[in-house]
Amino acid sequence: MAAVPRIVPHRCCGLVVDFQDFFLAQIDKRLASRIKINTVNLLRLLGYFQIPVVATLERPLHAKGGLPQEIADRLGDRARVFEKEYFDLCKERAIRQHLARLKRDQMIVAGCETDVCVLQSCLGLVGLGYEVYAVEELLFSSAHDVDAAIARMRAAGVAFVTYKMLFYELLEAVEGRHTEKMTKTFGAFPDDLPDSAE
Repeated sequence: MAAVPRIVPHRCCGLVVDFQDFFLAQIDKRLASRIKINTVNLLRLLGYFQIPVVATLERPLHAKGGLPQEIADRLGDRARVFEKEYFDLCKERAIRQHLARLKRDQMIVAGCETDVCVLQSCLGLVGLGYEVYAVEELLFSSAHDVDAAIARMRAAGVAFVTYKMLFYELLEAVEGRHTEKMTKTFGAFPDDLPDSAE
């Protein structure tokens, strides 16, 4: 039987790409609110499993803004925030070196824009040998049609997952919710953490 890649906590790193006020202001307010809520829940999920997170901010910050407060508040002590000049975060030496030091080979990607920085960063990550998993409900863009970008990422080897898929795959990797092993390793699972995106 061929080995099938599975997402497992000790191999994961979360990447939140350019989740900034400038980009959020370019999409529908209800969609922006949903994406914020879903991204907070993603960060809570990654935090529970002790998965490190890297957040990027596109320069110039005086024009693009920082992270929304509710996202910044959920990053936790395993997170690092980097500013970047390039669309592809892998072109930034400090980010590339930090990812290498983490020794995680699975990247969970959220953020924007789907057809610019997310696309270029995912291509860069695949090029560096990482397994890349893009969370569908947590990607956004000012463009209405990002099908070509998604097709290109898929063709390059990026796997698209839903928040629900990720939620249960991480649980499965440690033998399911509320098991003794999981509780001993990570503590009690937060019962108020939803298993699906809004």
